[in-house]
Amino acid sequence: MTKINVVCGGQSSEREVSLRSGNAVANALRQIGYDVRVLDTSDNDETMANCEVVFPVLHGIGGEDGEFQARLEKLGVTFVGTDATGSKLCMDKSAYRAFMIERGFLMPQGVTVDETSYFSHPLSRQAHVLKPVDGGSSVDTYIFRDPNLRDEEKLRDSFARNNEMILEELITGTEVTVGILGDKPLPVIEIIPPAEGEFDFENKYNGLTQELTPPPHVTSDLQLKVQNTAFEAHIAAGCRDFSRSDFIITDKGDCYLLETNTIPGMTDQSLFPKAAAIAGFPMPKLVDILVGFALARGERNT
Repeated sequence: MTKINVVCGGQSSEREVSLRSGNAVANALRQIGYDVRVLDTSDNDETMANCEVVFPVLHGIGGEDGEFQARLEKLGVTFVGTDATGSKLCMDKSAYRAFMIERGFLMPQGVTVDETSYFSHPLSRQAHVLKPVDGGSSVDTYIFRDPNLRDEEKLRDSFARNNEMILEELITGTEVTVGILGDKPLPVIEIIPPAEGEFDFENKYNGLTQELTPPPHVTSDLQLKVQNTAFEAHIAAGCRDFSRSDFIITDKGDCYLLETNTIPGMTDQSLFPKAAAIAGFPMPKLVDILVGFALARGERNT
């Protein structure tokens, strides 16, 4: 019986989401007969390496930023997902922006700011997005359609937690996400937050956001275009096995790339497993495929 170590938790602000994702992955693997242990990043190297495959289900600093992947690479452990280099790039939104724009991807105008430069920057005086350089799950992410309505005290608290943040122009249009499984794009999911709301941390997990496929406001041609762009982003950023990229599609049909996630959420509320299920890969089959990718890679490297 193949032994799998599912690693979740960690010490980032996304720990609780990671634990939920990790338990969902572990339960699905057990359903199809794998010998599964659930570990945390604090477990020692000997315990971590005692398996055929490690399945990291970590979000945020210390888990999704290449640090944990570098540890596994040093141990010589086969693992699911993107290597340390690609993980580090995609987690650092500032480096990712520069890297992807240089390679021709369309992204919103943006700049890295600290608290002082944020409040003085011209972009902060128009509709804009503010998000951590190295965060996820929309923690400390703000969408200001009217900058006059922002809560400056709350923003200063966010800057106390994040020395630098990404300030971007707000692109209006249809928000979609596209997962990649192996070398195949998954169905496009359109994201429609509740009325008068945004797709923030609360609305990601409270069940009030509509996540629709096929996307009602995206033509078939645009679906194909954004799927192709998601796959190109996956390859350009050095992703492996799976990823999920987020986009805004404008009324003119421009597909603005927002970010690429190397370890998408895997909870019952998460977008990646929903898209996979629609494509014919329910959770047990999905995790089996991902473990298969890692096992095949391990065999090639021996």
